[in-house]
Amino acid sequence: MTPTFPELKNDLFIKALKRESIQRTPVWMMRQAGRYLPEYRKVRQQAGSFMDLCRNTELACEVTLQPLRRYKIDAAILFSDILTIPDALGLGLYFETGEGPKFKRTILADISVDELDVIDTSSDLDYVYDAVNLIRKELAGSVPLIGFSGSPWTLATYMIEGQGSKTFAKAKSFLYQRPEEADLLLDKLAQSVAYYLGRQIRAGAQAVQIFDSWGGALSAQAYQRFSLKPMRKVMSLLQEEFGEELVPTIAFTKGGGLWLQNMLNLDTTALGVDWTIELSAARRIVGDKCALQGNLDPAILLTNPDTIRTEVAKVLASYGHGSGHVFNLGHGITPEVPPDNAKSFFDAVHELSPAYHK
Repeated sequence: MTPTFPELKNDLFIKALKRESIQRTPVWMMRQAGRYLPEYRKVRQQAGSFMDLCRNTELACEVTLQPLRRYKIDAAILFSDILTIPDALGLGLYFETGEGPKFKRTILADISVDELDVIDTSSDLDYVYDAVNLIRKELAGSVPLIGFSGSPWTLATYMIEGQGSKTFAKAKSFLYQRPEEADLLLDKLAQSVAYYLGRQIRAGAQAVQIFDSWGGALSAQAYQRFSLKPMRKVMSLLQEEFGEELVPTIAFTKGGGLWLQNMLNLDTTALGVDWTIELSAARRIVGDKCALQGNLDPAILLTNPDTIRTEVAKVLASYGHGSGHVFNLGHGITPEVPPDNAKSFFDAVHELSPAYHK
């Protein structure tokens, strides 16, 4: 049974995704709950480890809400990690101080593709759905809540490499040498991602985003088969499950600006873009087929308020007049950003964007 929640008070984000008329451009920020905030670092220390923080429903809720107390933000995003699915599949996700995510076991070396399961109700991911439900309740309709997952290809890279990579040598050679087996792996992950996002929606998520963090590392042809195709299956399975009741969906391939025309085949509500493509060019490509989200370079938040305001103005001008734009960074905020600079970012969008909606 789907839970009931208070009526949404600020619906700018949802309306922009649907390209409905609005008074100003909505804004949120990838990784807006994170290490740049001192209050986050305090809770992270209290939790004991990053994954302990993710698995603690109350603390995950707390850090999700922290940036909304500081800034004027038009959406909250679930605090979790993109690699919860492979962890639930038994690969043993862990983090070492000063390093990125790692797995104790990997596909190919420790688990074959045939042995890999698809997550279902027996998977250990209830802590994610519980967090979604609690956050939605605590938001009390103030802003929408975004759920998310890593894309099948992005999950596969970590599952094969065992950690992050600059070259993805193991993962990419697997695609080229054993393409049918790679298709099977990505198909299983697509089913898992669709199930995972579906459960988040049923727990209260009002929009969902797929983070294809490493799609841009592929060649054009490999991207079509090994990143875009499984993401299309995710979207198809969600549409099959929810029909007209499906919440807005966002697909974001970092470095995917060259493939926006192909990404329209995802039939998603919005496409996220990074800073390597002008929004004006992206808007010409997508036309009236979907909304766009992005695309300020996160490094700009390391400068000063005047520069931030100038660069925000450039992004707004690049998209131009009308709805269909959700302002965001082209990737996540970095830990070194001063919190006051993040405030300058949000304030600039609020102050400058109404002129584009008259």
